[in-house]
Amino acid sequence: MVVAQDWVNWPPELAERYRGAGHWQGLTFGEQLARWAVSYAGRTALVDGGRRWTYAELDVAVQRLCTGLARLGIRRGDRVILQLPNRAEFVLSWFALVRLGAVPVHAMPAHRRSEITHLARLADVAGYLVADQYGHFDYRELAAQVQQDTGLRHVIVAGDPGEHTGFVALAELMAADPEPGPADPPAADDLALLLLSGGTTGMPKLVPRTHDDYSYNARRAAEVCELTEESVYLAVLPIAFNYTMSCPGMLGVLQVGGKVVLAPAPGPQTAFELIEREGVTIAAINPPLVPHWLAEAERGEADLSSLRVLQVGSARLADDLAAVVTKKLDCRLQQVFGMAEGLLCLTRLDDPDDLVHTTQGVPISPDDELRVVDPQDQEVPLGQTGELLTRGPYTLRGYYRAAEHNQRAFTADGFYRTGDLVRLTPTGHVIVVGRAKDQINRGGQKIDATEVEGHLLALPGVVSAALVAEPDPVLGERSVAFLTCTGDAPDAKALTVFFRDRGVAAYKVPDRLLVVDAMPLTAVGKVDKKTLKHQYLG
Repeated sequence: MVVAQDWVNWPPELAERYRGAGHWQGLTFGEQLARWAVSYAGRTALVDGGRRWTYAELDVAVQRLCTGLARLGIRRGDRVILQLPNRAEFVLSWFALVRLGAVPVHAMPAHRRSEITHLARLADVAGYLVADQYGHFDYRELAAQVQQDTGLRHVIVAGDPGEHTGFVALAELMAADPEPGPADPPAADDLALLLLSGGTTGMPKLVPRTHDDYSYNARRAAEVCELTEESVYLAVLPIAFNYTMSCPGMLGVLQVGGKVVLAPAPGPQTAFELIEREGVTIAAINPPLVPHWLAEAERGEADLSSLRVLQVGSARLADDLAAVVTKKLDCRLQQVFGMAEGLLCLTRLDDPDDLVHTTQGVPISPDDELRVVDPQDQEVPLGQTGELLTRGPYTLRGYYRAAEHNQRAFTADGFYRTGDLVRLTPTGHVIVVGRAKDQINRGGQKIDATEVEGHLLALPGVVSAALVAEPDPVLGERSVAFLTCTGDAPDAKALTVFFRDRGVAAYKVPDRLLVVDAMPLTAVGKVDKKTLKHQYLG
């Protein structure tokens, strides 16, 4: 069972206010799925290749798996790492865990031993749910390593468990005769899931979300996006992303009785085939995918007439590129600015083009509170740049098991320091300018400089290391590693092998290496990254 001090809930007076406003409806996701199964029984809920589930079928399948997990020994409050690609098994497992009252810890398919071991220890997980193989990688070997590192009790494999002793096939758990419900059901204000934060120091932090707040996040986003029973959502990016889950994502579409279509790969050809076949009405991608979508659309081989809204988010979309999207694709562009920690901003479907092309939208909730402040926490005049602080009915009040960090990440009155530098327009639209945090946003993948620098310093002969961002026309930003060495510096191939052997995700390998004789230092003896950028990157 998760104890209260592991995470910070909303103060009682604010919780009551959010309930009174109807934001929090007191329903767990398991209860909601049961209601959807009645309201939308015969409608298609989920599509994965040739496999389809109606809402009624989805509810039954989830209940079978929920029963199987309970018989395995998973209990309310247990944390379970969920690392699956865009397959129906992710959706079924997620709903089964939250219905049981267990807490899925979202991990990305690209994560490896370093990241997963960190998550397992931080969350004290009871289980780890993985695919057998995906993208030419064997996750069973990874699971065996993590189990050896941490002693986690259960490893569940979607597919063939192989020869690993004690690994359980997900299919076996899904074949259980369904029992009426969990013996110890969760409450709506319980911890429902743990999302990953990009973080600013060390390894990723965990973002606690409750059934109440996460449900509101998805439901309100669905309202802003004007979703209906006829909406068909294409999950292009990894479904474990907050963006793909609830902005409005999978959860928002299911709340209104629409259809979720899982794309097995993010490439535009795959996406366009699914748009045409399934009549997709809304899809969500990141900026690096935009040029590829535009190029594929120019070929004119797929019928995209069903697509009404294309969301672009997870990184800043260049204004010029936003204008091209509007011209080249016969659908509405919607810019998205959000974070796993909570706050979600969307441009509205009836916003004029100039706002859609140049801003990242307005908050979805009337109870979202925003402050834009200078380094002394004083609010700046409207239109000036400052750091964004926020609080609201779906924005966290503290990271999971991070009491010391929370002292710095939140104000005394509960505002979250996002680290994003923004400007506000007179209409309330947010313009993202940059970040105060030492973090690189490589095509939507958040790379913590401190973590990568730690790996670089483990290289033989490396004396000092600094990782900085460099603009990139496709990725938005790419990473540049500066090294001082006592001997020969590693080349790109050696660096890739080194990171792989350490179990680090491939996207964290620096895109460029530059060797310098000495690192410039600030007055207090820290590496001066501003000077590095000015001297070497222009």
